[in-house]
Amino acid sequence: MMSAGGHHHHHLNPHGLCCLSTAALPAPDAPPSPSPEPDAAAAGAAVSVAGVLHKWTNYGRGWRERWFSLHDGVLSYSKIRRDAAAAGDEDGGGGEVRLIGGASARIGGVRRTEKPVGVVCLKLSAFRESKSDDRRFYVFSPTKTLHLKTDSKEDRVAWIEALILARSFYSLRSLSGRITFVQSDVSVSTARLRNRLHQEGLNESLIQECEQIVLTEFSSFRKHLKLCYEDQLSLFGSCRHHFEEGKDASIIQGPLTRNDFSSSRHGNFSEYSTTESDEFEKQDGGELTCEDESTFFDAADYFIESNNRSSAMLSSTSCDEGLLDIQMQDSSHLVPQIERRSKLPEPAEKERGISLWSIIKDSVGKDLTRVCLPVYFNEPLSSLQKCFEDLEYSHLLDQAYQNGKMGNSLMRILKVAAFAVSGYASSVARPCKPFNPLLGETYEADFPERGIRFFAEKVSHHPMLIACHCEGKGWKFWGDSNLKSKFWGQSIQVDPVGVLTLEFDDGEIFQWSKVTTTIHNLILGKLYCSHHGTMHIKGNREYSCKLKFKEPSLLDRNPHLVQGFVEDNDGNKASFLIGKWDENMYYSDLDTSKVKNVDQLKGASLLWEKNKPSPNPTRYNLSSFAITLNELSPGLQDKLPPTDSRLRPDQRHLENGEYEKASTEKLRLERRQRMSSKLQDNGWKPRWFEQDSQDGTYRFKGGYWESREQGHWDDCLDIFGEFSET
Repeated sequence: MMSAGGHHHHHLNPHGLCCLSTAALPAPDAPPSPSPEPDAAAAGAAVSVAGVLHKWTNYGRGWRERWFSLHDGVLSYSKIRRDAAAAGDEDGGGGEVRLIGGASARIGGVRRTEKPVGVVCLKLSAFRESKSDDRRFYVFSPTKTLHLKTDSKEDRVAWIEALILARSFYSLRSLSGRITFVQSDVSVSTARLRNRLHQEGLNESLIQECEQIVLTEFSSFRKHLKLCYEDQLSLFGSCRHHFEEGKDASIIQGPLTRNDFSSSRHGNFSEYSTTESDEFEKQDGGELTCEDESTFFDAADYFIESNNRSSAMLSSTSCDEGLLDIQMQDSSHLVPQIERRSKLPEPAEKERGISLWSIIKDSVGKDLTRVCLPVYFNEPLSSLQKCFEDLEYSHLLDQAYQNGKMGNSLMRILKVAAFAVSGYASSVARPCKPFNPLLGETYEADFPERGIRFFAEKVSHHPMLIACHCEGKGWKFWGDSNLKSKFWGQSIQVDPVGVLTLEFDDGEIFQWSKVTTTIHNLILGKLYCSHHGTMHIKGNREYSCKLKFKEPSLLDRNPHLVQGFVEDNDGNKASFLIGKWDENMYYSDLDTSKVKNVDQLKGASLLWEKNKPSPNPTRYNLSSFAITLNELSPGLQDKLPPTDSRLRPDQRHLENGEYEKASTEKLRLERRQRMSSKLQDNGWKPRWFEQDSQDGTYRFKGGYWESREQGHWDDCLDIFGEFSET
């Protein structure tokens, strides 16, 4: 659902909401609960402060002044109008308001602010101050993280004290109504089962035993359903007033459950705490607007008001579908959405075209990975980041895990096959090549909203090897890859060498290798790429899959075609697949080898469909997902090792459109890269991966995320810095 501002917001399942009994909600005119402590009430009533704070917006706009008001347990903020035309009362809340900060005097009694564009309920908030900047502090809520800065450290102390006092008072006030859980009068009939078993001639004692098994399973299911449903409604119960007052409904972007809380590094946030390393600064950036911000969370720093769990009343109305949807979700991974950037920075310089043929005409028959191309032919991503781009549709693996968990092994491998194909979808019309990483270069991708954490490292220079490791919801994915390429004048052929491995938590493993990629029309015509060959997805249990990527031809009217089938261990075909690697994949019970497209099949079911293209693709034709991969938010730089691709200077200059600087840095780093072979010959070893003595593959040895948490990068080389050969 889209808000008026065009931003996405996540709402509770409508079926889930229909199960709320209105009788469980307080009447609109119900009197407020009396304060348990008169002194606290008096103190809380006095907490009504206002003033100017600097608020981080985004990279384009930076820090902007906003008028903040703290009244009745709610922190709100507004834009400040630069004209002095509007006048009125200070905050509309009645009573005396204390101003904090000298900048607030510029506004004084004349209110030059617009209507509030953001509201934070202190009941569900926590505060942290920055240790690296004595004027900065953060306000965390389930829907947003405010990054704020005062004019002086004294002002920060005053704001923090006011927030703590207001929150302490507000915490003493309880909601006037409670939502309670009562058992729905759902019953299960075993009459059909009993009749069927009678037909089979079973005796009465065995039939009763079967009935008891069914009833026991249903009882267990109902108990589990109750817990899951309470998780869905707990946050709704504590934030009900936001709905009643018509405020931003995006406060419910997904409940944060006990599992999230128990796995957190810090546990439940206190009312006020400090951090040594400004770990939350990493999420400052993104394409934020001042009026509508999404949630910002560090990967392991989710929080919950865990001691205020409300339960829910299930009415007797029919809402089975909604309940089942809730039961099927893995609530331990539900986290709010994180806003990431939607476009690259505007180029600082005008581009100048270069003839590709003039550069590579002397390289016919050579390995193109050894040919140094001008930075003009690069896109602002490294090959390490391109590896992660293959995981854009990682939700398919989440679904595959759940399918197998429910005993549907066939649907699991179909989803795995769709995932293996989906990695090629973003390669359409990508005219530029990624940067070749330096030896020891790394890349991390922490996407808590997707439930995945990815890491890659260049582990060898000759041969050029990249190793990666990714952890998801119930699965792990890893592999190493060596690209062998040959230039044949009009085209380049790229043959990936290496095995990709996917292992689910229940022990099922799938392995496959990528198919050949050819880039056509280097000299004449429009540049395009094709993927062709046969992909074998081998499983260690019941099923395997074979997919054929059709090789293009001059007369081909149906390019990008992928056809295949799933077979069991006896060679029996269990299902068939058809689709296009740049569009979608379907499965069917009918043989797809004789048809040219899915329209010729009846009853085919969709497995995967490509996301819509980015509205801001630039000349690199990047997808919306790819645009986020090189984003460097404020504070993230201090948390990354010096080897991360985001810190590579030529790539960063290219992204910013600083082509002269990018070219100069690329030449410098290429000179440094020539020393890598000597470094490798002298015994250099990868920092985060180790080579298996049996098959020679590289496996992640761990320790990276722990070092990141501690900020311990002492043993990481400054590979992008100056280099002396002496």
